[in-house]
Amino acid sequence: MAKVPAETHTKVPESPWSPQAAEAAMVRVTPVDAVGLEERAASLGTRSIKRESKLFALDLAVRCADLTTLEGADTPGKVTAVCSKAVRPDPTDSTIPSVAAVCVYPALVPVAAERLRGTGVKVASVAGGFPSGLAPLDERLDEIRQAVRWGADEIDIVLNRSAFLSGRYHQAFEEITRSKEACGTAHLKVILEIGELGSYDQVRKASMLAMAAGADFIKTSTGKIASSATHAGALCMMEAARDFHRQTGRAVGVKVAGGIRKAKEAWIYLVILHETLGPDWLTPDRFRFGASTLLNDLLMQIRKEREGRYQGPDYFTVD
Repeated sequence: MAKVPAETHTKVPESPWSPQAAEAAMVRVTPVDAVGLEERAASLGTRSIKRESKLFALDLAVRCADLTTLEGADTPGKVTAVCSKAVRPDPTDSTIPSVAAVCVYPALVPVAAERLRGTGVKVASVAGGFPSGLAPLDERLDEIRQAVRWGADEIDIVLNRSAFLSGRYHQAFEEITRSKEACGTAHLKVILEIGELGSYDQVRKASMLAMAAGADFIKTSTGKIASSATHAGALCMMEAARDFHRQTGRAVGVKVAGGIRKAKEAWIYLVILHETLGPDWLTPDRFRFGASTLLNDLLMQIRKEREGRYQGPDYFTVD
């Protein structure tokens, strides 16, 4: 993979699609060749990477990480510690870049915003009734607005799978559109929770609907169910983003999350991304990892590639 410079993300234009047009389009979404999709994902997963490219991939994976803590036991102290690690992942090595964002619950956004001010690391917040997305819509929208007022740069909401899976595409589209409006200048990531959608056809439909409704990113999973990101599922979403870009000219980012713990997994996703969407997507503005345990393994692998030996996990802070 050729190294590309990070780009400055600009606000994307609003979608010209109406709810009715989106609903009609869902019926016409191209069916997915499931066998071909899985074979391609498996093939890309076996690609070997040269040492120079591996170092670039590891560095990029760190820059694309959303360092995440979404536990009921989260405290201001823990969030402050996570933010410190986000800014300086390895305190002994100033060449390691900062991560893209820290993702927390809305109530802890003020803590993260204060700690990250002026660092370049974004504040992301789950909102809108995470992780089910089934709270009353007005409550979900109020939560989004409050998180933004408190300092969130990015909002992660969940697709209303109840509406989507029952064919109420108009409702699902409208809820995302209103969530985008509630975000104001903040970027909107829409979590599809692909493990609950049932088929690649549904993943593609959900991806197209979310992008048409104004999502800045589409995201695989909440990380709160057993089935999370998969190579084939991510590939299906990336192909949808590629086709949407070709059809509309609007670039939408992709975030993979849930169950990604090892550096090897990260660079497989980067290979799939590069081969599907090209080098323009190899930037934190268009690609993210949901990282709670991934970052430490990335740091250990970087140390190994540079020094020829592993550093034990005890040398890095526990997230």
